[in-house]
Amino acid sequence: MKSPLIDRLLLPGMMAIFLLLSLAYWWLENVPHEIFGTAMFAFLAWHIVVNRLWFKNLFRGRYDGRRTLVLALNLLLLVNMVILLITSIVISKLLFSALPIPDSIYLREVHWFSAYWVMMIVGIHLGLHWVRVMTLSRSILGLSANSASRTMVLRVIAVLLAGLGAWSFSVLGVWTKLIFTYSLDVWNFKTSVTPFFGHWASIVALPAILTHYSMTLWRNRKRHRSDDRLRNPQGEEVQEGVAQV
Repeated sequence: MKSPLIDRLLLPGMMAIFLLLSLAYWWLENVPHEIFGTAMFAFLAWHIVVNRLWFKNLFRGRYDGRRTLVLALNLLLLVNMVILLITSIVISKLLFSALPIPDSIYLREVHWFSAYWVMMIVGIHLGLHWVRVMTLSRSILGLSANSASRTMVLRVIAVLLAGLGAWSFSVLGVWTKLIFTYSLDVWNFKTSVTPFFGHWASIVALPAILTHYSMTLWRNRKRHRSDDRLRNPQGEEVQEGVAQV
């Protein structure tokens, strides 16, 4: 029997955790890095199997703006994951070290470049499905629907978290790595560990928050335009007639 919790929340959550742990390479070093990375790909394969109907329905139904965006985002994420998997095998020092593949510093840079973009795409993906995530979270925690005061508090928290994410971009030098610029900046895990994961959590939250509120604004504007057309269809005809003249 399928469980919505496992299908919709646990699998993406486990993938995100293992991906985040994999980024702490200079703390965990190579062996845990490869183990966590392999576990992430295993959960990814499971996630694809669970959501195989999505692939079957790609050529069914109508594509609006949101569905087109989700498709493009998922394809971009899939491409990055394939690059991440291939480069992982090539530069492996443990699990695939027996393969007769020469080491490559360039492919190591591609590997990190792809990993950083995966984190960004995951954040956008989270923002597109934010309502579903919140609905599942409320169901699991037994919370009632949002009240006006709680919504305001959550929005304030979102603004603060977005600001922290923007600051964390600078602290971890993420932008430099996203444009494939070589950098020697690495986190000093001898000084602290927990802040590293906090910075990355806020970095993923930033595109999620921006995507969620951008989509909310877009839907509201679309709804208002639709309402205006329903309220004033004659005015629309007049405008069309003037435009033709």
